[in-house]
Amino acid sequence: MGREEAESERLYHRIYGVVRQIPQGQVATYGQVAELAGLIGQPRLVGYALYRLPPEQEDVPWQRVVNAKGEISHSLRRHGSDYRQRSLLEAEGIEFDERERIDLKRYRWHPCQSMVNQNPTPQSPLQ
Repeated sequence: MGREEAESERLYHRIYGVVRQIPQGQVATYGQVAELAGLIGQPRLVGYALYRLPPEQEDVPWQRVVNAKGEISHSLRRHGSDYRQRSLLEAEGIEFDERERIDLKRYRWHPCQSMVNQNPTPQSPLQ
């Protein structure tokens, strides 16, 4: 494994650590997860990390991460997991409105202050 690949894996594990803490019935945005992982301004990196998760890895609740509008970010690359994401969220009691959005005022996760304070130093992905 090259240095750059090892660094990406390390950052992905930080992201997965944050996502594991999102409680059932709540969601976080890509940007929120990035900030909590100390990767301010790197919401796409969160998306890349979650995309790389193998489908059988159930200990990272990837479905609880949505875009800043409260929407599921649809992509042809996800091979139908967009619909699975919605189904999983609805099974947790999360409701979608007529625009297929989640009310972030109601369902957004608000981590305790101690988690916010334990973040690693903000950095760019491959410093």
